[in-house]
Amino acid sequence: MVKVKEFIGQVIKETSKITWSTRKETSVSVMLVLVMVLLASLFFLLVDMSAYKAVQMLLNLGVN
Repeated sequence: MVKVKEFIGQVIKETSKITWSTRKETSVSVMLVLVMVLLASLFFLLVDMSAYKAVQMLLNLGVN
């Protein structure tokens, strides 16, 4: 039982050391993540469309 109390005391001591980010820092981080997701999505869309067109052109070479 002593070890449990000691553990809980250590947990409380360690959680008091946590520093939380401010509302502004959090909102800026969220916006940066959203922008990066949008840019990555557009990049992979362009790569996918280019690969699709290239494969489509290669497959149509044998049709003529």
